[in-house]
Amino acid sequence: MIEFKVEGEFIHMIQLLKAASLVQTGGEAQIVVTEGRVKYNGRIDYRKRLKVKPGDTVEFAGEIIRAI
Repeated sequence: MIEFKVEGEFIHMIQLLKAASLVQTGGEAQIVVTEGRVKYNGRIDYRKRLKVKPGDTVEFAGEIIRAI
């Protein structure tokens, strides 16, 4: 599990995937989200601009990111 400290109120899903080094570019992050390969709090979510807040979890490529 990756623990990611959110600076401020939230971080957008695509920014989080890039910041956690699970994708190389923002474009790649947009693709994996629109393809339904990312789970937000246990459910597949297609929103690229989704606001991930402390306490949320994001799953992608066998990794779990917990926002703190």
